[in-house]
Amino acid sequence: MTFDDQEWDRTARQETEIERLDRNWASLVQELRVVQTGVQFLISALLILPFQAGFTTLSQPMRLLYLGTVSAAMGATVFLVAPVSWHRILFRRHRLGNVVAAAHRCAIAGIALLGLALTGAMILVMDTVAGTIAGAVAGVVVATLFVVAWVVAPWRWRHGRHESGG
Repeated sequence: MTFDDQEWDRTARQETEIERLDRNWASLVQELRVVQTGVQFLISALLILPFQAGFTTLSQPMRLLYLGTVSAAMGATVFLVAPVSWHRILFRRHRLGNVVAAAHRCAIAGIALLGLALTGAMILVMDTVAGTIAGAVAGVVVATLFVVAWVVAPWRWRHGRHESGG
C-alpha cells in the first residue's frame, strides 16, 4: 500500500498545503534549536583545547582526529544554521516549500556531522584519560549508538506500519 503523506494531512488534519508547510517549518526550526545548542557547546569546548598546556602532548594521530572533529562540528554548524539563511533570503518570496525541503536536507547533513564530531570528541577524551584501547572502544560504542538511535530506529519506523497521529 502506498502512503501519501500530503493526502493524509489533508484528510486527517484538514490541513491546506500552506498550513502543512508552516507546520513542517515550525517543527524543523524547533528541532534545529535543540541540536544547535549542543553543537555550539561542543565547538566552544573544542576551540579552547589547542590553547591548553597539555595539548602539545597529543600524538599526531590524535591531533588529526582533533582537526577532523573540529571540522565536523563546524560543518554541523554550517548545515544546522543554513535554514535560517535560506528563510531570510527567501522571505516573502513564496518559496516556503523550497525552504522546508532544503532545511530538511541541511538538518540531516548537520545531524550526521554532529554524530561524527561527538564520536571524535569521545575518542579524544577517552584516549587522553584512559588510553588508546579505551578510546577506540568508546569510539566504536558511541558511533554504534548514534547509528542505531539516529538512523536504524527511525528508519525501521519509517518503513513499518504507519500509525495515525502524524
